Amino acid sequence: MTLAIHATDLVRVFGDNAAVNGVSLSIPRGEIYGFLGPNGAGKSTAVRMLTTLLNPTSGTAFVAGHDIQNDTENVRLRIGVALQDAALDPKQTGREILDMQGRLYGLNKTERHTRVKELLTLVNIDDAIDNRISTYSGGMKRRLDLAAALVHQPQVLFLDEPTTGLDPVSRSTVWDEVRYLNRELGMTIFLTTQYLEEADALADRVGIIAKGRIVAEGTPTELKRSIGSDVIAVRISSSDGERARQCLGNIAGVDAVEVNGEQLIVSAANGAAVVSPVAVALSENDIAVAELTLRTPTLDDVFLHTTGARMQADEVPA
Repeated sequence: MTLAIHATDLVRVFGDNAAVNGVSLSIPRGEIYGFLGPNGAGKSTAVRMLTTLLNPTSGTAFVAGHDIQNDTENVRLRIGVALQDAALDPKQTGREILDMQGRLYGLNKTERHTRVKELLTLVNIDDAIDNRISTYSGGMKRRLDLAAALVHQPQVLFLDEPTTGLDPVSRSTVWDEVRYLNRELGMTIFLTTQYLEEADALADRVGIIAKGRIVAEGTPTELKRSIGSDVIAVRISSSDGERARQCLGNIAGVDAVEVNGEQLIVSAANGAAVVSPVAVALSENDIAVAELTLRTPTLDDVFLHTTGARMQADEVPA
């Protein structure tokens, strides 16, 4: 198996804080890898190291077969990077941005013209390509930034929160573009996202990072199955949380009970069979139930199980 990204025990320390504390990754070529984590978990620091923007304190990593510390030029020639905040000059046109990017990567005039034409079809900017960036919507800026990252046809594409703040239609367009790059062009994509449904829809595998370490990794299906095939979500008073955990822990068929404020998460292989005993046990212990639902697990449940917190859609990436 040929690896697009191979990192071993990456560490980055700022003062007394280990922002990344022993991260190891093995990502095959052609994979979409989703990278999730709460605020301060080390996501952005890990991405900055893998894209040669920040040297690790210790550990090693190879991207597209080249050392991120000792062979940075060859890494940079083979990767594309679209960070959350698009660095686009509002006074330039979209075409000027893409042409300049092509010049920086050594493409001649004919090659630049061909690539811009191809990218316009891919990212759906149309006639706006000749308008100034200051007139672009947020979705158009994101798509242009993605196009700029693709001018030199990279082997590995890093996307940092590519759809944050976009409306549902624009987000769906970006998803389609990511799928096309991966399936049709075979591009490896390292995707950090704050939207769990995005990781679920796009990623072949997902890594969850917390406190600088990867705490869970696998396909979305594997991760969801790892915490039980069904989930009973119960809303109760936060003061009843520990008592509820104790009274439900011994019910036959209950695999695990997690408490997060007013939210009680009961994992079970057969949720339909245990939902009634759960409700009865809570009632017998005088624990008032405001809401009770039965559903299959989501990545949000995995996130809660592994990090102790839920991913908030408005989190600022870290």
